[in-house]
Amino acid sequence: MTTTAHPRFAEALTALGITAEVRAFPEATRTAAEAAAAIGCELGRIVKSLIFAADGVPVLVLMDGASRVDVAAVARELGAARVTRADAAVVRETTGYAIGGVPPFGHRTRTRVLADRSLLAHETVWAAAGTPHTVFAMAPGELVRYAGATVADVREGSGPPEGPSEGPSEGPSEG
Repeated sequence: MTTTAHPRFAEALTALGITAEVRAFPEATRTAAEAAAAIGCELGRIVKSLIFAADGVPVLVLMDGASRVDVAAVARELGAARVTRADAAVVRETTGYAIGGVPPFGHRTRTRVLADRSLLAHETVWAAAGTPHTVFAMAPGELVRYAGATVADVREGSGPPEGPSEGPSEGPSEG
């Protein structure tokens, strides 16, 4: 079991001057439901860090754990013709982390980031700290700032009524 944040994420915290308590759990916190159960918080306070491909270019979407990403809304927000879920190899190549432990910042490459507005409804949110067993808490406004995210309405049911969501359904797999 890992008892600290992933080294790359720990370096990012230090570089940004962030003091965050990283909590480790013997049970996995790979999914939003697992993380919420381990922490003892509501599902909506978990931040899912999800990598998509917008016209083939990786983009990170930060979504509350109780919601699903509307890929059509992401496409509209980015002006992309097609948005799909990235596979595990693209997630690791883009972020430097495995699915289930992707934090909202501290990635290997600079990626465009969208944060769903629903995250701002909470005083504190919990996100992966680079491993499937570690999480950290932060005020959502700070998380958005450190991630360099653009706040957008990309949650299923939050955008304009333009018909059903496109693309494959999204699971809660990425921390």
